[in-house]
Amino acid sequence: MPETPETNDALLTEVSIGALSLPNRVVMAPLTRSRAKQPGDVPTALNAEYYSQRATMGLIVTEATYVSPMGKGYGMVPGIATDEQVEGWRLVTDAVHAAGGRIFLQLWHSGRISHPDLLPEGVDTPVAPSAIKAESETYTADGRAPVAEPRALEVSEIPGLIEEWRVAAANAKRAGFDGAEIHGANGYLIDQFLRDGSNTRTDEWGGSIEKRCRFALEVADAVAGEFGADRVGFRVSPTGDFNTMHDSDPVATFSHLATALGERGLAYLHVVEQFGGGPTHELAGVVPGKLRSAFDGAYIANGDYTPDRARDAVASGRADLVAFGRPAIANPDLVERIRLRAPLAEADPATFYGGTEAGYTDYPTLETQNA
Repeated sequence: MPETPETNDALLTEVSIGALSLPNRVVMAPLTRSRAKQPGDVPTALNAEYYSQRATMGLIVTEATYVSPMGKGYGMVPGIATDEQVEGWRLVTDAVHAAGGRIFLQLWHSGRISHPDLLPEGVDTPVAPSAIKAESETYTADGRAPVAEPRALEVSEIPGLIEEWRVAAANAKRAGFDGAEIHGANGYLIDQFLRDGSNTRTDEWGGSIEKRCRFALEVADAVAGEFGADRVGFRVSPTGDFNTMHDSDPVATFSHLATALGERGLAYLHVVEQFGGGPTHELAGVVPGKLRSAFDGAYIANGDYTPDRARDAVASGRADLVAFGRPAIANPDLVERIRLRAPLAEADPATFYGGTEAGYTDYPTLETQNA
């Protein structure tokens, strides 16, 4: 049998994660693109085209999608809290499935990373586990703005917040998604509960590692109650400092979380191992291996991976799948380019956020650019 470019390509082998069987190990990372219909934050046919163009990837994880209006952290991002948003996402899932793909919705609450202009009418303060302001910016209809100082959640409010995640998961299922990824990374609400740099509570939701992990685990239980644990993934960024995040012992904190998530039978753990262009945490080379060992399920690696580095990670067993961000933006045929070992197109940062089809659905495939 003649050798083809994909003969020994670990990225192009089939894999099962939870309830899904995937044709390859290439994952489209969740990527905020800020192109939801306004007003209403509703996905449209343009979003459906964008995702369906990338349906050859083993798994698509959507952009961060707020579970409730209080969870909105940026302008022009989609939600999954209204019937109109559910119907908009149905356009996306139908298109992806028609193209043969599989798609998870990333469920998100921004917590303290928000601004009064983004919150429901009459609300001027975002919520967080503790009243600690992040040194971060967001963007509103008027442009970039510093995030607001949050208020600490009352104990009585937290069960209702977890219920919002359950309802959002039910809405995602109604919209036709194959599963859901819980956004526990990048300094948003779940991450704020997990890390002791942002959670200084002394009640049952803070203090010890077990108590700081409680919110994340109860959200995981709520989402799994709708989809089944084998259709739920969880994303973490244990050593990332985006949105002024830090933890005094990320190995202990996130190993405990990974073990507990694995015991629940979640489909995968998605780990942001390194932020592009950012400083390297002293434990960045240690934590991923610890989490890989602690979690009983599929491990998705994320962090400026090239196809060659991704092949090595999968072939060596350091990861089961690899998520691609910017390459997925610029290469709708990323899997085919990996198969042929063809050059990858470069993404245009000027068109990442907002706009229309330019820099969104108009990136050519190898076939169209060579036509």
